[in-house]
Order: sequence, then structure tokens, then C-alpha cells
Amino acid sequence: MGKYTRVSARSLPSGHDGRRVVLGIDPGLERTGYALLSEVTRSPQPRVLDAGIIRLVRYQPLERRLAQLDEGLTTLIATYRPRVLACEELYAHYRHPRTAILMGHARGVILAAAARHGMAVLPLAATHVKKVLTGSGRASKQQVQRAVANTLGLPELPGPHDVADAIAIALCGLWVSQRSAIGEQPAAGER
Repeated sequence: MGKYTRVSARSLPSGHDGRRVVLGIDPGLERTGYALLSEVTRSPQPRVLDAGIIRLVRYQPLERRLAQLDEGLTTLIATYRPRVLACEELYAHYRHPRTAILMGHARGVILAAAARHGMAVLPLAATHVKKVLTGSGRASKQQVQRAVANTLGLPELPGPHDVADAIAIALCGLWVSQRSAIGEQPAAGER
């Protein structure tokens, strides 16, 4: 399995009172940032349940790294049972088209894991996440870190950047899912 580096492990017990839990993912083939956020009763400020990095072995063949990523995600999903997965959309830079192709493999594993566990998926563009949190779609990594820390009342800036980005993605995903009721099961009378 991929190695984890946990940044914040304020974990709830697995029965988390039915509050919406969102898993935010910043995909990577060496370091995949993840963050789990939960709604908090009577508070506009979500709670960070867990955040960190799934580290994949750099010199392993691609298929082995993808299997490690799947194992790591499956463990996180089984532990926290999030309803929604917010994942950064692919972006292809004209100078590095191969990067987008390789990242497509990782993103495919992430989306397949979400589908296997019946999770709603929110694809979010990095520029959208930055704009929602900072007011600018071109915000720097440090601006995103500061916005995340301020929004969640964190005592220090989250890091590394993979984790800060995953928290930002999860936060944006939580707000979007709250507004649109994504991941909600219909009430008995609505079926």
C-alpha cells in the first residue's frame, strides 16, 4: 500500500452522526494529497477529519503505483465513509502534454474508487477552487494556504502544497455539495 503522511488526524469515530463528509483529492503519481472534511452542527466552519499524502513509490511501474493509489483510497473511504469525492480536473499545459495523460491514469483510479463506493463525484477546476477561496483564479500556492488556514481557523498554514490543495478542493466540494444537495439520499416520501 502507499505510504501515508498525515498532517492532521483529528479523526471522528467511524459513525460520524450522518454529517456530510467530503473527500478532496489533489491527484498525483508520486504524491496524492487528500483531505476529509465534515460539517459541524451549528457551525459554518467545517472540521478537518484527516489530511495528508498518499506517497507512491516513484520507480515502480505505473500499474503498480496506480494499484497503490487505489489501495490507499480504499482505506480512506472505508475508514471515513465520505458521501462526496471532490477531485481536481485535469489541466493540460501545452508544454507538458504527457503530464496530463499520465495524470489521467491517476484520476481514472480515483473516480473508479468513488464509483465502487457509491460516492457522488464533483470535478473541480483548480482555477475555480482558487477563485472561490481567494477571489482570484490565478492565486499562488501561498495564497491558497492562507485562505484555507483562515477559513478553517487553523493555527498554522497547511502543508505541503499537495495537502493544502486537497483541503481547498474538499472545502470547495463541501460548499458545492451543500448548495446542491449532492450525495443526499432522497427521503422516504420522495422516492
